[in-house]
Amino acid sequence: MTSITSHRSLSFDVAGEPLFIKGFATTRWRIIDLAPGQAGPWTLDLQLYMTERAAYRFNLTSDTPRLFVRAGEAGARPAPAAITASQDVAAGWLDGEHQVLEVDMPLAIQAWIEAYLAHRGEAPAEGRKKKRKGAGRAREIEA
Repeated sequence: MTSITSHRSLSFDVAGEPLFIKGFATTRWRIIDLAPGQAGPWTLDLQLYMTERAAYRFNLTSDTPRLFVRAGEAGARPAPAAITASQDVAAGWLDGEHQVLEVDMPLAIQAWIEAYLAHRGEAPAEGRKKKRKGAGRAREIEA
């Protein structure tokens, strides 16, 4: 059985475009020229983790699968430091007040993640836990 690697190098550039919101000037940053390999001004390794398999599946089944790039502090010029295919990880970065840029996931990366999931197995279904009768309720104590 062949082994499916769990990381891929991706290169890209970051472009800013001026934006005016309610009279205030700002810059909207976006990822451009995303490609496999190490040819761009920025290169990051997309690492897949067993614990994120359900998040990868969720992303792949969305209308537009995305990759997320942690790009430094919110409000600052982007300095890409990490990339993920997990919306859960990206949400954690946002909670930490990091700037997160999104980009459409290339079909080649979608196919690679599908192969990873096929090789490693889908995440186990998280079934509902049964509550014990009376669990979570205060009990009266007889005096």
